[in-house]
Amino acid sequence: MSENKKIFLKESSISFDKKHRKTINFNISRYNAAVAKGKLRYKNMELAKQRASYIKSDVVKNLATYLEEFERNAENNGIEVLWARDSKEAIGEINRILKENSANLLVKSKSMISEEIELNENVEKIGVEPVETDLGEFIVQVAGEKPYHILTPAMHKSKEDVARLFNEKFDTPLHSTPEELTLFVRDKLRKQFTSAEIGVTGANFLVADVGGIALTENEGNGFMSVSFPNIHIVISGIEKVLPSVKDLPLFFPLLSALGTGQQVTVYNSLLTGPKKSNENNGPEKMFVVLLDNNRTEIAQTSEQSQALKCIRCGACLNACPIYRNVGGYTYNTTYSGPIGSIISPFFNGFKNYDHLSFACTVCGACSEVCPVKIPLHELLLNNRKTSVEMSLSGSKWDFGMKMYEFAFKKRKNLDAVNGNVKNSLLHLNPKILGKEKTKPSFAKQSFSKLKKLNKI
Repeated sequence: MSENKKIFLKESSISFDKKHRKTINFNISRYNAAVAKGKLRYKNMELAKQRASYIKSDVVKNLATYLEEFERNAENNGIEVLWARDSKEAIGEINRILKENSANLLVKSKSMISEEIELNENVEKIGVEPVETDLGEFIVQVAGEKPYHILTPAMHKSKEDVARLFNEKFDTPLHSTPEELTLFVRDKLRKQFTSAEIGVTGANFLVADVGGIALTENEGNGFMSVSFPNIHIVISGIEKVLPSVKDLPLFFPLLSALGTGQQVTVYNSLLTGPKKSNENNGPEKMFVVLLDNNRTEIAQTSEQSQALKCIRCGACLNACPIYRNVGGYTYNTTYSGPIGSIISPFFNGFKNYDHLSFACTVCGACSEVCPVKIPLHELLLNNRKTSVEMSLSGSKWDFGMKMYEFAFKKRKNLDAVNGNVKNSLLHLNPKILGKEKTKPSFAKQSFSKLKKLNKI
């Protein structure tokens, strides 16, 4: 059993933590209510999804062509495009930029891909202080934690938890309101924005035909991370391409409607390079780091390549009954929930993360809510198939499945073992259903036997 699987099994016990479940269910229920209202703004949501799915499918099939177009147009705009095969190369390029510009402070907008390459930990090694500027990201950074959710990093914390944390770290009043805490953070971060040499953002979309970076956010911290520092570094997965700026009116509202329930996110920006000679504000230099990290491996598969259509709205996490119970940290990977379970084995190895694809009820709720119509539950089944083909399931599991196959192949095989034997086998592993559940008892005789004996 891999170490990550042991962690998953251990951490999943948090599903029995009533406070944790109450917090998660409350926060997700608020999102679900908002999304339900957001979807009502669409006359035909299904048609919008179909169009978005078609565009992203075209991108995945022609990824190299669109990336080359983006690179060509971005460089014409004065952006330096850097290619990174993996996290190590991405960090190498970023560290080079930091050293060449004698950077001491880096302000960072919310970006899951920066978590993927462990940006904060790596820049600290060369003496650069990274500061998270998204409120949720700032909270988990202060707590010494990682983002809990793709869209809402601090979803696992209640307002009382945050008030206690800030009281411990910053000596703010213990019973501060969310509004008071937000104002405190805003005041604190303003000083960081104006003194940082480097600003880092992700990219919601790479717009090929204009060579631009499309960003969508609710707090304005992303644009401030771009406006004040002299250097702007964008980190993006290679799958984030859109063919045209004309696609943004379709994708921005879809992302907000299914992610947060908004008609459109508060701030939507298209950045097409560093400031021009006739402009007073903006960065002097702009870099875009395009990260592969085995995305090309996913793109080359016939079915799993559909995972690259993902626009990181987080809707599948909110819909997933597994995520809602075990939470984000149980996955022990950058991307959690259904989409994370699909792509993490490709990013970090099936041997380490194949078990995530088995943490699924195959209910299809994730596929139903996906704005780009990724058949997520089917891709999870494909990952399971790959795991079995790679013999990663373990001898005990394989033996158990062979016994299951034998028993259920024929009615007489199943009837051959009476209820007493089945109950004895179940009691050989008393923890199989978890300590919180009562083991069922099998009837002494099966339904078919009772029917033959005319007892039913």
